Amino acid sequence: MEKWISDILKQERKARKIPLEVKQLNKNYYLYKSTTVWNKEKGKIKKVSEYIGRVTPKGVIEKLQSKDIRSIYEYGNSHFLHELSKDFLDHLKNSFYDNWQEVFACSIVKTIDAVPLKLIKSRWEKLHLSRKMNPAISPNSLTEILKSIGKDYSSQRDFFSKISSNSKTLIFDLSSIFSRSENLKLAEKGYNHEHLHLNQINFLLFFSGDNHLPTMLRPLNGSIKDIKALRSVLDEVNLKKSILILDRGFASYELPRELKSSFIMPLRRNFKCINYNMKLENSFIYRERGIKWSVKKIGRNHLYLCEDVKLRAEEDTQFLKLMKENKKSKKEYLNESKKFGRIALLSNLKMDGEKIYLMWKDRENIEVAFDALKNELENDKTYLGDEDAVRGYFFISFISLYLYYKILNLIKERELTNKISVNEVLLELSKVYEICYDNKMKLGPIPERVNRLTKNLGITLKHIP
Repeated sequence: MEKWISDILKQERKARKIPLEVKQLNKNYYLYKSTTVWNKEKGKIKKVSEYIGRVTPKGVIEKLQSKDIRSIYEYGNSHFLHELSKDFLDHLKNSFYDNWQEVFACSIVKTIDAVPLKLIKSRWEKLHLSRKMNPAISPNSLTEILKSIGKDYSSQRDFFSKISSNSKTLIFDLSSIFSRSENLKLAEKGYNHEHLHLNQINFLLFFSGDNHLPTMLRPLNGSIKDIKALRSVLDEVNLKKSILILDRGFASYELPRELKSSFIMPLRRNFKCINYNMKLENSFIYRERGIKWSVKKIGRNHLYLCEDVKLRAEEDTQFLKLMKENKKSKKEYLNESKKFGRIALLSNLKMDGEKIYLMWKDRENIEVAFDALKNELENDKTYLGDEDAVRGYFFISFISLYLYYKILNLIKERELTNKISVNEVLLELSKVYEICYDNKMKLGPIPERVNRLTKNLGITLKHIP
C-alpha cells in the first residue's frame, strides 16, 4: 500500500473512531467500515464490510447519500421478485455473506431486462429496491465482484445443496454457447448440434422435476462431453432421495453400474438389449396422445418400452414419403418400422410405466430453461474473458433463471399459459410506480390491466416503504 493511502487511512481511523480498511478495485482505492460477526449456521466468524467512499490523494470522497434527484421508481416488478425470492434469500445471504447484495441486484435486473453488464447499475437505480440496498455494481467494480463470486465455488455448492435438498426427481443435461474469446480457457472446440467448428463453453444444469425449478448450474470446458460432465458432479449432488433423469446422450451400458441412485435413462434405438417385438399390454393417455407400454427385467434393471401411437403414424408416413422419392428401400422399411414411435427407458425402478414415462417427459422443462439461459448469456459473453468472472456470471444467471421459473410456475398454476408470458407479467408490473415527495412515499395509480393481472395471479402489491 502506498504511503499516502496509509496516511489517509490513519487519519480516517482517528477521526471516525471505527475499524476501517482500504480495498483496491481497478487501480482505484475505496474506504470501507470493516467489522466481524458470528455466523451461527456455519459456526465461524464472517467479515462484514460497509462502503464509505473513494480514497483520493486529496481525501475521501464519500458516497452520495439521499441526494439523488430521482423520486419515482418502478415498484411492482422489483417488489414482486423480492417476494418470490424469500424461499432462497436467506440461503444466499449465508452462502455469500459479503457479496449477496451484488448477486441479488444483478439477478433482479437480469430477470426484468436482459441488459448487458455495463447497464446493470443504471437499470437497477430505476427500481424500488435500489432505495433499500446499496450493491457495488458499477461497471468498474462489477468485473471484480463477478471474479470474487466465481472463484468461491464452495459457497456456490453450499447454495445449490440447500435449494435442492427436497427434490424427488432431478433432471440433468448439458448445453453450450459459442465464444470467440481468445484468452478464455473454458472456451474449447467440442461437439455441438450445429456441427460448427468453433470454441464453445459447455454448461451443465440440474432441474427439479417435481418442484419445476433449477437446482444447479455450472460452466465447463467446451471439450467435455455428456457422460464425463455428469461424472464430474456425481459426488457434489445428493441423489440419495432423488431419481436422476437423463437424456439419450448419456445412454451407455456402463453408466448404470456407476450410479448410486435411482435413475431413468432413455436408450438410443440401436441398443441391442431392446426387444421391439415385445407385446405392449398396457396403455394410458398423455396430452391427448395414446401411449402403449410394457416392461421386462434386464439384469438388475428394468426396460420400459413405450409407444406413442401418434408419433408412430407420423414416422411411418415420413418413411413412406422417402420410399416414394427412392431415398429409402422396402427392406429398410421392414427393418425400421418396428421402431417407429417407440421409446425405450432403462431404470432401476420397478413401478407403473405411466409414472416412469411422465417423469421422463418432465425433461421438456429443462429445454425451456436452456433456451432462457442462452438468450441471456448471448448478451454478455463478449464481455467475459476471465474464467472466474464467467463462473460468477453463470451463478447470477442461475438466480435469474430460478426467479423466471418461479413466475412461470405461478402462471401455470393459475392456468394462464395461453394468455400471458413471464416477460409480459414483469412488463405490466413495471407500470406500478412508487412516488416520493415531501418525505412521503406512496404508490401511483395502478392501471386496470395490472389490477386484473394481479387478481388472476393471486398476488398483492402491498406497499412497503
